[in-house]
Amino acid sequence: MDAALWRDLFHPDVSILEKIIRPILVYAFLIVGLRLAGKRELAQLNAFDLVVLLTLSNTVQNAIIGNDNSVSGGIIGATTLLVVNYVVVRFLYFHERLDRVIEGEPETLVDGGQLKKDVLEKELITIQELEEAAHKQGFGSLDLIDRAILEPGGSISFFAKQPTPEETQYENILKRLDAIAAELSRLRSAQ
Repeated sequence: MDAALWRDLFHPDVSILEKIIRPILVYAFLIVGLRLAGKRELAQLNAFDLVVLLTLSNTVQNAIIGNDNSVSGGIIGATTLLVVNYVVVRFLYFHERLDRVIEGEPETLVDGGQLKKDVLEKELITIQELEEAAHKQGFGSLDLIDRAILEPGGSISFFAKQPTPEETQYENILKRLDAIAAELSRLRSAQ
């Protein structure tokens, strides 16, 4: 094999320190940028959001690796990203207040069965997108939802409406009447 091939594969064209600093800077920028972009960018992706995230990853690639196309340079950059992420996640685990500042607070999208249109607008979530998310969690319509919360990570938690005590009592009476009717039917057929 040619020595130049091995050199191109494993010898970084930029200093190792630069290979470490570049991913850290890009990581910090992306954390801030995605936080400012809103929670929907994280989990409730539509086709446009997906295109933006894919293009974003391609755009910052050169900022991470610089003019280096070596395997070792890529490994150094990737390792730096993984280590920085590991350290940040562990650090935030023990610093809840800072984690809330970075991640944000949950937003209530539906409260008491009522849509909070101002919050939906602020988070750029359409009613159709909210309905689709509810369907994915087994709800037939938004009428069945008592509360919906947009979590800091971008997922939406849905809580079903609970029947009133009168509705529960009515259902119990109907079940008992059905049981009595079935018992009467069984006794008549036994005669």
